Amino acid sequence: MGFNCGIVGLPNVGKSTLFNALTETAAAEAANYPFCTIEPNTGRVAVPDPRLDALASLAGSATVIPTQLEFVDIAGLVRGASKGEGLGNQFLANIRETDAIAHVLRCFDDSEITHVDGSVDPLRDAGTVETELMLADIESLERRMAALVKKTRGGDAEAKRDLALMEKLFAGLSEGVPARRAEGLSADETRRLPQLQLLSAKPVLYVCNVAEGDAADGNDHTAAVAAYAEQEGAAHVVVSAAIEAEITQLDSEDKAEFLSELGLQEAGLARLIRAGYGLLDLLTFFTAGPKEARAWTVAAGSSAPEAAGVIHTDFQRGFIRAETISYDDYIACEGESGARDAGKLRIEGADYKVIDGDVFHFRFNV
Repeated sequence: MGFNCGIVGLPNVGKSTLFNALTETAAAEAANYPFCTIEPNTGRVAVPDPRLDALASLAGSATVIPTQLEFVDIAGLVRGASKGEGLGNQFLANIRETDAIAHVLRCFDDSEITHVDGSVDPLRDAGTVETELMLADIESLERRMAALVKKTRGGDAEAKRDLALMEKLFAGLSEGVPARRAEGLSADETRRLPQLQLLSAKPVLYVCNVAEGDAADGNDHTAAVAAYAEQEGAAHVVVSAAIEAEITQLDSEDKAEFLSELGLQEAGLARLIRAGYGLLDLLTFFTAGPKEARAWTVAAGSSAPEAAGVIHTDFQRGFIRAETISYDDYIACEGESGARDAGKLRIEGADYKVIDGDVFHFRFNV
């Protein structure tokens, strides 16, 4: 099951520096964690989760395998991308293929690094990208609505439903409201919204790229972005691309000392990865035993059989039950045996919805 975040931004905001730091971090961990560069601009990174190491210690696991998130470094955007300016068509097509957007905003001043608009203003930059996405959505909806009108004249009920939804979205976009914040949608329309693949419907994480000295506490720019993100119903994280690029070259001990000197408890990329994971509304469940302890990813609301299917399709097809222990109970009872003896191991059926931190042992028969 692939989940990915597209890293977008204007030129010279630090977008590719962050992506390179992400992939270099993953490559450095390759001895312990699986890492894959699918294409030159795509990489998978481990999602930091201290729970996994704790489970592995109790289970005596020989191998530890974290869950992963995919990041895609998307070509830089320029104003007019929706009309094909720069690499506009490629930019928009690549975003369409992602599940969420990690939007890097320049929140640092440096006279030696030019800004395409001549000054540092992250809210203006956010608006530039958002506007291009909405303009592309408006153009897409106009084409599709024209085709649907013909179908509705023939009495096509589904076409009428789709047209009604698109008209609501079009009206909002025309007023500058991105599809992800569309109002007045019914439950059915909200459910069908992702099927339209609108660019402005994708969840957004604003990544504030700051100078080294602002990595711990941020600055006026990041405070403005934080307020804007809250208003937009989006998430934000503060990261220094310069720091992240530097610490990829350090060993774990030097890295910890370097971060401590800067007043940081962990690398900003760890927070970025977790924020991206949360942005996609994902849950982590675990399997743990002598051979390996492993973290797995499912969308929130997934059933036990769907979780089993992430491991292997046969597990879902022949699902019988899920022997389940919550993470807290697993730790408190010092492992599976202790949890079983304490009556903390539950038998869950096909209608069970996965809870973040569940430790599963699936029973199946094919």
